[in-house]
Amino acid sequence: MLRCSFGSLITTATMAFTILCCQLLLSPISLHADQSTLVEKLHRSPVDVVLANDESWLVSTNETSNSITLIDLVSGNCIDELKCGRQPASIDLCLDGEHLLVSCTGSGEILLVQIDQSKLLKKASIFVGFEPVGLTVSPDGQTAFVGLTATGEVAQLNLQEARVERKFTVGAWPRYLVISPDGTRLAVACSGDSKIVVADALKGEVLYEERLIGGINIGHMQCSEDGKYVYFPWMVYRSNPITVGNIQRGWVLASRIGRVRLDGPAYREAISLDVPQMAIADPHGLAMSNDGNRLVVSASGTHELLIYRRPDLPFIGAGGPGDLIDSTLLRDRDVFSRVDVGGRPMGMAISADNKTVYVANYVNDSVQKVDIESRKVIQEISLGRTPEKSLARHGMELFYDGQQSLDQWYSCHSCHYNGGVNSKAMDTMNDGSTLTMKTVLPLYHLQQTSPWTWHGWQTDLQDAMHTSFTNTMLGKGINNEEARAVMTYLNELQLPQNPFRNADGSLTEAAVRGEKIFRSEQAACASCHNGPYFTDGKIHDVGLGSAEDYYNGYNTPTLIGLYRKVRYLHDGRSKSLEDVLTGDHAPEKVSGERALSPEELSDLIAYLKSL
Repeated sequence: MLRCSFGSLITTATMAFTILCCQLLLSPISLHADQSTLVEKLHRSPVDVVLANDESWLVSTNETSNSITLIDLVSGNCIDELKCGRQPASIDLCLDGEHLLVSCTGSGEILLVQIDQSKLLKKASIFVGFEPVGLTVSPDGQTAFVGLTATGEVAQLNLQEARVERKFTVGAWPRYLVISPDGTRLAVACSGDSKIVVADALKGEVLYEERLIGGINIGHMQCSEDGKYVYFPWMVYRSNPITVGNIQRGWVLASRIGRVRLDGPAYREAISLDVPQMAIADPHGLAMSNDGNRLVVSASGTHELLIYRRPDLPFIGAGGPGDLIDSTLLRDRDVFSRVDVGGRPMGMAISADNKTVYVANYVNDSVQKVDIESRKVIQEISLGRTPEKSLARHGMELFYDGQQSLDQWYSCHSCHYNGGVNSKAMDTMNDGSTLTMKTVLPLYHLQQTSPWTWHGWQTDLQDAMHTSFTNTMLGKGINNEEARAVMTYLNELQLPQNPFRNADGSLTEAAVRGEKIFRSEQAACASCHNGPYFTDGKIHDVGLGSAEDYYNGYNTPTLIGLYRKVRYLHDGRSKSLEDVLTGDHAPEKVSGERALSPEELSDLIAYLKSL
């Protein structure tokens, strides 16, 4: 007799079959086409979940393993996993409820998947454009809308024919969106423009927009059951110096839940989330119970769920809300409570009983089942075997951890969204003076683009990591190993495919012409922006400074990924490349040569966007 690793007794007659079964359990073999095994050691890093109509199964989208996982909720086991495009993000039911749509941000596609006899089967891949993140499906399941972050558009999909039906422009960085219960109105969160756009879903036309003053990083959206409001979390940046007092008052970065009417223009209403000395960082996911009584938000930076009794929330429009949480919410645990779930909670789905919420937990590589009434995690479903935590993985955890800042108000991610930028010029105290606003620099190719900061005074990257956690975040600081971990994580960041190049990655004809202009004496761009990262690593005074600057001159920024920005130059004074090249940083002002013709300007911009 033998006892195998999972504890069952085996007779000699069945030994060979058992050895084979154990080999299948331990070996990374392909179960069917386009599929990875559930036993392969990978960090899945789930970001979203969708629940079956009968709640017998759930599917998660796994960002770092480029896969989706099917979970049987009766047994609590992962029963299938399907490889998909790069960086899967949002997921939703469509067609007959046995099909799914998955947005793949890194590969620019929407995957149509069927669930058939406990298997995930790829049915179609629809190329929609660049950096699709959020998606929403019409009530009849036949039409989908997808936000294209890189190009500021919404793509409308015909799901029966698996094709893009049309696109329409909404604004910068439309990451998340939702359709009304009657299928007539579409709400789109444009984080790059700090606004919510409401569009006619039937005509594909923008109806009106509501501004979020100082708004950044708008999260998931959900409509009220009556279709009158759309709810969403976001952060707000206030232009004040980074001091202990200003942070604790909510005068630097703070978190909100907002709502906008879908039946006509009206000033947004909001509540503040931050508790004194124990603030909320990086609210991301939002889900609402079917009866409208419960509103749940995932605070991804502080590792918790925020559970509210929605009818009692003191939403305020013009003149509000206050900078800190309304004190009445702290008096009744049934109106507002916090549930520590650990890790990094992201997307969520609430069951029909209005008591259970399923949470995609990025850091934990799991889906958590949380009881809303008892405020407890009652089950944690692992998405598969994970490797030993690498230095980069540890760095990722620190990067997204709001508890590293003073009273946990914000994380590195709050400003450098997923390693990139946000839509504001901010005072980070990194230039030696207060109230001299600077745009947030992206963190891609960080190791190769020294020196650092806009003025280039920082020449030690490890010291820069320490400074960010102690001076900018006013936290307790990190040790040298943790600083190295954050640097390792940032060095592994990769930009997605550039939308302004040909499909094979080559330059367009306009960009080829633009490159010649870029390197010409007339434009003189390459005199500073040169080398593989388009920076000479030197400090230059090109006439853009001000009397308030502590340092003279500016560090040449890399131009790679320039198309992803919505503010340009060190202080964000320009909101388009056209404005940069015809305004204070026009080529003739830099080179002393002639102005570019409209045709030359257009070609140069085409090249800059291709970098």
